[in-house]
Amino acid sequence: MAWNKPLPHPTHISAPYWEGLQAHEVRLQQCEHGHWLFFPRTHCPTCGSRQLQWKQVSGEGQLYTFTVARVPTLPEFTDEMPQLLAVVQLDEGVHINTTLVGVAPEQIRVGQRLRPVFDERPGSATLLRFTPVESSHPGVIRVEAEDAPAAPTEAAVQKQLPQVNCKDIAAMRALVSESYSDWSNEITVTQELIDQFAALSGDDYWIHTDPERARKDSPFGTTIAHGALVQVLMSRLKLPMAFEVTGYNNIVNYGSDRLRFPTPVPSGCRIRARYRIKSVEQVKSGTQLTMEINIHVVGQERPSVINDLVMLYM
Repeated sequence: MAWNKPLPHPTHISAPYWEGLQAHEVRLQQCEHGHWLFFPRTHCPTCGSRQLQWKQVSGEGQLYTFTVARVPTLPEFTDEMPQLLAVVQLDEGVHINTTLVGVAPEQIRVGQRLRPVFDERPGSATLLRFTPVESSHPGVIRVEAEDAPAAPTEAAVQKQLPQVNCKDIAAMRALVSESYSDWSNEITVTQELIDQFAALSGDDYWIHTDPERARKDSPFGTTIAHGALVQVLMSRLKLPMAFEVTGYNNIVNYGSDRLRFPTPVPSGCRIRARYRIKSVEQVKSGTQLTMEINIHVVGQERPSVINDLVMLYM
């Protein structure tokens, strides 16, 4: 799986801490006089002792302070908005900078009890995050195969969608709504995918294909996907349809009444989509339905693609 976010680089001093996280353990240093240390060091900052041992601890503690970041701390974190940045005071007294998961911003309280969450990342890194002790969030976030589809539940397999005949204009117009559907699956827009699209389309402008230059010269701080690429990826996003149109011999993609790219998709970010039925019209050749499809970077309220897709049922 591609991973574009910063990852730790263990040193010979800090390696036991990171190895502990890989084993799903929180390990801290303690000096011969009982003082606990963090971050990893060669000596105790309290008494100066160099007689240090690594010991496993529970990892539980309380929230010391936090910040809800609604602007990405780095462009690569665009799909993690809002970022719940926190300082946790472990029961041993040390403070750890981290992020919170499994909790809504409005539910966060200074002093609340927290437990560790081990976040496995591609390669050999595991990160330490925290969640409230009462949260149902799993204690381990596993690395999953990129873009793996969710296994359908038995209920989803057996569910029969309401059928709407395309010739029943009143029933078709009843589908028009101001409300959006639930979200589709998520996929990751990797740099490899962007490079492949650049080679296929011929649009190899550096803002898409040169990460080093983009970090220095791009207003986005990283490479971004082509708007056309994000639009095309719609075919890999499975929209949760709430109905099934029937009664037609053929369906034609008639084009788009509107196509906009309001916000960029930084490389490495996850995207998802939702839709609403915008209009239904009776035309000479059949029934014309306009579906507004919005593709978002995960966690972002503003869409990256707005596509008023026109379909003709004949």
